Amino acid sequence: MDMDKDKLAAIRAKFGGENESVIYDPEFRAVADKLFDPAGTRVAPYAGLPTFLDLPYRPTDWKNPDFSGLDVALVGVPMDLGITNRNGCRFGPRAIRAMERVGPFNHVLKCMPGSDLCAADIGDVAFRSRFDLQKSHEDIEAAISKLMAAGVVPLSVGGDHSISLPILRALGRDKPVGMIHIDAHCDTSGPFDGSRFHHGGPFRQAVLEGVLDPERTIQIGIRGSSDYLWEFSEETGMTVIHAEEISGLGCEKIAELARKKVGDGAVYLSFDIDSLDPAYAPGTGTPEIGGLTTREAQEMLRALKGVNLIGGDVVEVAPQYDATTNTAHAGAQMLFEILSLMVFSPALKTGS
Repeated sequence: MDMDKDKLAAIRAKFGGENESVIYDPEFRAVADKLFDPAGTRVAPYAGLPTFLDLPYRPTDWKNPDFSGLDVALVGVPMDLGITNRNGCRFGPRAIRAMERVGPFNHVLKCMPGSDLCAADIGDVAFRSRFDLQKSHEDIEAAISKLMAAGVVPLSVGGDHSISLPILRALGRDKPVGMIHIDAHCDTSGPFDGSRFHHGGPFRQAVLEGVLDPERTIQIGIRGSSDYLWEFSEETGMTVIHAEEISGLGCEKIAELARKKVGDGAVYLSFDIDSLDPAYAPGTGTPEIGGLTTREAQEMLRALKGVNLIGGDVVEVAPQYDATTNTAHAGAQMLFEILSLMVFSPALKTGS
């Protein structure tokens, strides 16, 4: 059937000729106005120095930092001294910075976090030693403490999952926080090879140190052969959602359970890239078959809109096992989703 000539003429009148560059939807127009210059162009995503989510770069002098005006600081934590299997996620921040085509508009949450928030890539934590795990944890805690003192919400990019312990030490110093933890592993095991501070046990230590409230903690996507190491989670009151339960429960229900678990109090969101199935994220140190799809992860994260986030992290991207860069791309996307959630966090008081 031929297209109606009058309809075609109307389409041409609205979208052709001098109107070819017009965007009529007010919401879409507002996004374009922030991105494009008067000539209708924008900076190419592959141009310039790479930063997290193409945010402005604000290099930090950690001895005398200036965080004035910032709502959220994206900070690299290139440290993997706590790894138990394949190392290399110390290169995770660099790999994620190199990812383009992520954001800037979140079409589901209807926000543009790079503009709705004052957010910047402030560089990496300054480590005193590349060999000393304890000192590295002290350096991370000190950096996050400085951000907290300035009223800035930290969004960290690891690095191995042991980095979450010093972050929680800073955030939960005065009162233990709740946590939404998306991972293949509970990371609540005991000492390993004589150390209790490896990436398989940060949340056990955080509870024992009184900075994480297990009654307000949910762990999502758990699977693999090490379940026998994680009795601490359920014994202390954490809710554990195994990967095998996700299809039956559904992402919306799981997000509802998470929101109920953490309540209105301060919440930390920790996303381990190995929560995703290796089909989507092969570039990680402890891959586990049977994980989340990227779409499921996005659906769950987006359903957390309004949770009182005071910080978050994306960890365990190890680019040398990531031949297609899919893992780094997924990590960057999850980082964007968490930053988008912060637009609506009561802790930042910027959302609607």
